[in-house]
Amino acid sequence: MTKKIAFKTLGCRLNLFETDALVSEFTKMNYEVVDFGEKADVYVVNTCTVTNQSDHKSKQVMNQVKRLHPGALKIVTGCMATNYKEELEQSGQVDYVVDNDHKTAIAPLVEAYFNGEITSPDHYEKDLFGYDPADTTLHTRSLIKIQDGCNNFCTFCIIPKVRGRAVSRPAKAVYENIRQVIGFGYKEIVLTGVNIGRYRDGKTDFEKLVENILELPGDFRLRISSMEPDGFTDSFFRLFAHPKLTPHLHLCLQSGSEEILLRMRRMYTAKLFEEMANELRRRYPGFNLTTDIIVGFPGETEEDFRESLTMARRLQFGHIHTFKYSVRHGTRAERMPEQLPEKEKTRRSEIIRNLSDKMKLDYRKSFVGKEQTVLVEQFDKRGFATGYGEHYVPVVIRQKGLEKNKFYTVLLDAIEMQDEPVLSGTLKRQ
Repeated sequence: MTKKIAFKTLGCRLNLFETDALVSEFTKMNYEVVDFGEKADVYVVNTCTVTNQSDHKSKQVMNQVKRLHPGALKIVTGCMATNYKEELEQSGQVDYVVDNDHKTAIAPLVEAYFNGEITSPDHYEKDLFGYDPADTTLHTRSLIKIQDGCNNFCTFCIIPKVRGRAVSRPAKAVYENIRQVIGFGYKEIVLTGVNIGRYRDGKTDFEKLVENILELPGDFRLRISSMEPDGFTDSFFRLFAHPKLTPHLHLCLQSGSEEILLRMRRMYTAKLFEEMANELRRRYPGFNLTTDIIVGFPGETEEDFRESLTMARRLQFGHIHTFKYSVRHGTRAERMPEQLPEKEKTRRSEIIRNLSDKMKLDYRKSFVGKEQTVLVEQFDKRGFATGYGEHYVPVVIRQKGLEKNKFYTVLLDAIEMQDEPVLSGTLKRQ
């Protein structure tokens, strides 16, 4: 009888890549992958621990699985599993706690369990890049892991503890992975990792890696996931002139205050960030620049907060991921004085979110009357195709009968207000 497996992924695109790889592996092993809300034989929760809220969501999911499916095999993995491994093992909520180093062992671990073997994740070798190219995933895009870990040690961040020091995947393996997924039919490739701008394999740095990927044959486009605004030069910007590289970059600001960036131990200045943003916009008008901002960092004054607001208004981001500073045990920021009250963090977060909503709407309105190349990902209740344009703006194509995982040139003529503003249009007449 075919066994069923369900996955729940929280957090970053690196987690999404790793879940997609596991989905593909279990599919090849003749498991049926079902929705997380359905009954299954195995439940895998891929967790995040970047904030207290992330921990809370992960615990909620694990409690839900234990309550609703007590007889199923329950596995927790990801950054929270790494950070709280002993605590989770002693909790009795799950059967296996698999840290990030052993995530590739989940498939053989499950098989061993159902074969009646007594084993544990630590019996398998550590392997950060031992994922087979995924031909069956939960997404239309193909995420490609090129790097893991981080050496920056920002004072607020726990990632070096749960992901380890920076390690780059061999460039040849990256190219081969991309060739294979293009062969599987994927049209959009997304490079992901913890700090991808610091990628280096011998003489191949991140800029050279991207340049080489863009020259690979095939009908695909390349998207870069979240990056730190350090570790690359101005010459990197020239690559966005290539038709395969999408004009969107998620560049992590965190604060517009020079003083707060120093306290965070970030590897750049607000001045340098703004210069980079302006250069991108100068070269590529309409370039979609999105970012992260942390509010309520220890010692952040009202003036520091206003500097973040002012900078955001000047740069007109396409979107801001807003985070309230969350104390992470074991970080330097945990010991810093002048910790802000939660109420004040919430107030500042709401101001940034409101600003982000306005900028997002203004940015997307600027595309009305223009064209986007949309990769169809799914279909809405009306039967209309939906997907993202090259600028990473969501688009509804008001036409039925289109094909999934195919590019269409769309003339945008309206904004639809759904959960967020979504561009709407019709196919361009050839």
